[in-house]
Amino acid sequence: MRIVILGAGQVGSSIAESLVSEANDITVVDTDASRLKKLQDRLDLRTVTGNAGHPAVLERAGARDADMILAVTQSDEINMVACKLAATMFNIPTKIARIRSADYLSHPEIFSTDNFSVDFAICPEQVLTDYIVKLIEFPESLQVLEFADGKVSLVAVRAFHGGPLVGNELQYLRTHMPQIDTRVAAIFRHDSPIIPEGNTVIEAGDEVFFIAATENIRGVMRELRRMDKPVRRVMIGGGGNIGRRLAKALEDKYEVKIIEFSKAGAERLAAELDKTLVLVGDVTDEELLETENIGEMDVYCALTNDDENNIMSSLLAKRMGVRKVIALINRSSYVNLVQSGQIDIAISPAQATIGTLLARVRRGDCAVVHSLRRGAAEALELIAHGDARSSKVIGRRVEQIDLPKGTTIGAIVRRQERAEAKNGNGKPAYVYQVIIAHHDTLIEAEDHVIVFVVNKRMVSKVEKLFQVDVSFL
Repeated sequence: MRIVILGAGQVGSSIAESLVSEANDITVVDTDASRLKKLQDRLDLRTVTGNAGHPAVLERAGARDADMILAVTQSDEINMVACKLAATMFNIPTKIARIRSADYLSHPEIFSTDNFSVDFAICPEQVLTDYIVKLIEFPESLQVLEFADGKVSLVAVRAFHGGPLVGNELQYLRTHMPQIDTRVAAIFRHDSPIIPEGNTVIEAGDEVFFIAATENIRGVMRELRRMDKPVRRVMIGGGGNIGRRLAKALEDKYEVKIIEFSKAGAERLAAELDKTLVLVGDVTDEELLETENIGEMDVYCALTNDDENNIMSSLLAKRMGVRKVIALINRSSYVNLVQSGQIDIAISPAQATIGTLLARVRRGDCAVVHSLRRGAAEALELIAHGDARSSKVIGRRVEQIDLPKGTTIGAIVRRQERAEAKNGNGKPAYVYQVIIAHHDTLIEAEDHVIVFVVNKRMVSKVEKLFQVDVSFL
């Protein structure tokens, strides 16, 4: 696939790195020549220096032959103009734009074909906000990811000494929880993946990914590790786009405090937020943190634009008694460095949001992609189309499918028509069945299949499995 990426910032660079390894033809456009040179030194791709909103620059980037344009510059306006040019001048089939402004997003008609021709508008700040809200809702988790419109969840937890499953084989899970169906999709031990079998023994310190119907997540977590007390108090460091969105999302359920360095910024936050206590100050000011009783907080979220400030304030908060600290860190080398230390969860904005973009790029009908383990692994929701003759998965049991090494099918969501029920417009109503996959589970047409891939290099083989034979079309 020929893809033009506009913007070589954190998001653009991460998506380029992810896609170039999958035999795509990538061109990256940016105004910063030195940034492009660093990217080209690391990756096998083309670069073009120039303004992404100019037709001549898009022409040089190969827009006439492109299959997709990803406009992820820092400017919403340039992204929208680039999509419009891509549609009217270059007839590019798929146009994706990064949109940060809530004002634009609240008027979706702006993105229609008659206006800016944006096929998919993605707001990384909102994706990040939703991601952090889930981590606060499930404070024992390292990651909480949803599939099939929230019907299925994949959760990562750290196994602890004395936990119910530590020292036991995985097959013990079914006898221990006969009322809940779940599956361990993968285990990471000392950063190395272990493909779970029935006789696999969980050890203390293992990072365990399990999948279950969302309604059963708490029950499974209760068996895997001790449940923390529910979160009541949250402090947010940084009142930028993400901090503001997070405070807005949390303030009706939790006691929220937010620290903003700029007095003018704090005044804007105070005007916009209803129940959040807004403080003016430096997130690394130990005296301020102590005055505001940070030790009594259940969660501290460091969300400033400065990695060093986020790391230092998180370490301070942890030392002063906060139960869980979450730090937003842009530099991937920093994320790997601090994740296993005193900071409970280090979030890379690019890795947290990249799945939203990847879902639009994946071959086959891919509804959802989540990037895991800082990009090393992926979880995909793929829709099985065709029939038993044209598909390599339909009509087959899981054990009969030729899955690439390190790949597991975790769950299936199946839509079933309720013959006796109609919705408001007279069309049939549906119910959705969550099926946790086992070796004898049969895949049917139009099933949503959740696949866990511990080695990202195998993703293309998984995609080919779910592609329909051309004779069916």
